[in-house]
Amino acid sequence: MKLIKTLGAMALAFGTATAFNPAQAKDLKIGIVMPMSGPFAAHGKQIQHGIDLYMAERGDTVAGRKVKIIVKDDTGISPAVAKRQAQELIIKDKVDILAGFTLTPNAFSVAPLATEAKLPMVVLNAATSAITEKSPNIVRVSMTLPQDTAPMAEWAYKNGVRKVYTLVADYGPGHDAEKQFQKTFTSLGGQIVGEVRTPVNTPDYSPFLQRIKDAKPDAVFLFVPNGEQGVALAKGFKERGLAEAGIKELATGDVTDEDVIDAMGDAAIGMITSFHYSAAHDSPENKAFVAAYHKAYPKDRPNFVAVAGYDGMHMIYNALEKTKGDAGVGAFMKAVKGMKWVSPRGPVEIDPQTRDIIQNVYIRKVERVDGVLQNVEFDKIEAVKDPGKQS
Repeated sequence: MKLIKTLGAMALAFGTATAFNPAQAKDLKIGIVMPMSGPFAAHGKQIQHGIDLYMAERGDTVAGRKVKIIVKDDTGISPAVAKRQAQELIIKDKVDILAGFTLTPNAFSVAPLATEAKLPMVVLNAATSAITEKSPNIVRVSMTLPQDTAPMAEWAYKNGVRKVYTLVADYGPGHDAEKQFQKTFTSLGGQIVGEVRTPVNTPDYSPFLQRIKDAKPDAVFLFVPNGEQGVALAKGFKERGLAEAGIKELATGDVTDEDVIDAMGDAAIGMITSFHYSAAHDSPENKAFVAAYHKAYPKDRPNFVAVAGYDGMHMIYNALEKTKGDAGVGAFMKAVKGMKWVSPRGPVEIDPQTRDIIQNVYIRKVERVDGVLQNVEFDKIEAVKDPGKQS
């Protein structure tokens, strides 16, 4: 508490000395806290790709201010490191905006600093519903787990699934996904026949999957962090013969993220997911984004994290244009509330009440298209708000 108070006092002092002055047109400094090393380094790489793509298109100046990006590595799920890096950005680098935060525990740790320092905080991935409630200065352009999960539960019940076993990673987003799936599915008349929470970084899902197979549900609903865990889970599902036992594999789309789907191989084929972005999404905006991405990064595939980095910069630029370059938290938050644009994922809007994103959620199936594994969309639920904040 003492540290936060000290930070607040220092930030106030810096703010007084460096208050925005249109005549000065000072550089706009955006401090990004995200994993650039460790098991979640792919998140940081993809966000950086999205940011760089947007700035390559729009330039490095907005409302007369040159944009400078300062990246700090939080190394993964490490709230203490994220907090320390954010403090350095605020006190030493004197950033105007904090952004990044791909993981929920890290976002939670930094939220009080954004409040004390009176800085906007743009969340680019972390998906626990409650994040935006931790500071009035937070706005999120990615998604929440309940937002992507409720449509999956609805689709499952409408398509004859009546008994489901849930498996989620044992941390905030997993808890959100589990709670929302069970709430939505049971409200429709479905039955949860079992549930399990797994360690976030477990390399082996075999014992959990065997337990699910023995329970003989119609389907299993899965959520784990995108990356190595999704690969292990998909391969374990196939090796344990759950599909042959007639058990459908349902998940949120981060499990079959484009960054890892090739590593899953044929084990991913047939998995049904609900999500707000697919690289195969058929729209002019997405085709242009994917083409630009492949040209800039031919060794990688664009995914939802890259789109969040891209959209985050779009929102920041548009807010600064509205405020004529004023990045003060009052002007900035007023500018982003209710903002609408067409993203590579489809039409989006910042909910003026919750500061979360409103967006379409698509039901997809993993298929091999022209030799490439893709999340092929076949159904759509339009303008979905975060159900985690609805009574």
